[in-house]
Amino acid sequence: MRRTALASAAILAAATMLTACGDDGSDASSGSSGGDVEVMTWWTEGGEKAGLDALIQLFDSQYPDQHLVSTPIAGGGGGNAKQEIMQRLTQHDPPSSFQGHAGGELQDYINTGRLQDISSLYDEEGWNHVFPPDLIDMLTYQGAIYSVPANIHRANLVWANPQVLKDAGLPLTAPASIDDWVDDLRQLQQGGMKAPLAIATDWTQVHLLETVLISDLGPDGYTGLWDGSTDWGSPEITAALEDYATLMTFTNDNRVSLDWPESSGMVADGESAYTVMGDWVPASFDRMGLKPLKDYVWWPVPGTAGVFDFLADSFTLPANAPDQEGAEDWLRVVGSAEGQKEFNLAKGSIPARTDADPQDYGIYQQSAMQDFASDAIVPSLEHGAATSIAWLNQITSAVGKFSADPDVGAFQDDLVAAAQENQQSAAHES
Repeated sequence: MRRTALASAAILAAATMLTACGDDGSDASSGSSGGDVEVMTWWTEGGEKAGLDALIQLFDSQYPDQHLVSTPIAGGGGGNAKQEIMQRLTQHDPPSSFQGHAGGELQDYINTGRLQDISSLYDEEGWNHVFPPDLIDMLTYQGAIYSVPANIHRANLVWANPQVLKDAGLPLTAPASIDDWVDDLRQLQQGGMKAPLAIATDWTQVHLLETVLISDLGPDGYTGLWDGSTDWGSPEITAALEDYATLMTFTNDNRVSLDWPESSGMVADGESAYTVMGDWVPASFDRMGLKPLKDYVWWPVPGTAGVFDFLADSFTLPANAPDQEGAEDWLRVVGSAEGQKEFNLAKGSIPARTDADPQDYGIYQQSAMQDFASDAIVPSLEHGAATSIAWLNQITSAVGKFSADPDVGAFQDDLVAAAQENQQSAAHES
């Protein structure tokens, strides 16, 4: 599978699943200059906040006459922030810029005229030549570009405590398959570890689910879930959901009350052996004083070697953005070589720019740069690349229901219904 084809499939799936929210059709470029440059994100702690702080510091140094106001909103893996952003946009009170994942997630805003086309900024800054073509595809809708990526993240990763594995007599390398991993998890559980696989609230469970789907379906089958070529009601999906259900039996009972820093901390503390999470984890581990390959190891989720489950944090220019000049200056910093270096060194992701020097980055980031250049790229479900917010919300609801009542048949029925509703909506709108 070619990377550009995957990216185009994600855009096609997302673009056909848009949920109209209504708008007044006002001019999208009437924002004034001279006020506060308000930037909304869901980065409130750890490497995420450190990366945002690095960008803000760089902005302040380059644009001392501008006044940047950061508005971070915690909780729900960005879910709370997305709700607040939509409310602000609906009330015609947008921030100057807000964080959004590249791909399907932004289509909800684009379709209702709530984002400005910033293609001219790409021309001015030369970004069309330094961002990868498949990423440009993910950012483009009907010939226009609506956000500036700050980074590239990988979602399909297992983070493990090597001492726990050594003590249990388990290898420090990836199991070959989900079945082999289940054998290792079972051995740890039988040895007295209550929750060998640490997990947190519902969005982290969706994150785990998407990696199991990739493992069992392969990149073509997984991507087909979003363009309609893979049937959510098929026996292959049933088998994948059964694998997911098995993995969930090895997780912690208090998951609903945790977020990813706490579940990752369970691995760092040796309370659990593994967690499945994106590559924002090492920045958190590094701040704990943990050393890569000594205190923690990582590998692709079993069965997903050679696949890069992709997401990118990006920043937008809303319609009627307050202080448009300042907002555009913020986007210039985000897309600049210096901005991407400062941000990604702190956050633990890799730059979206292809002119970055790998030697500037740590062991994990160098490996991620190499994998991104060679692996099959698939769009993340949980992190906005695969589909619209509306469809993701329905899947998240089904995952939460399954966590409380693990009935695979009912789970699959809910996922089928969600797919049908969004695909019918897409057909109607097209």
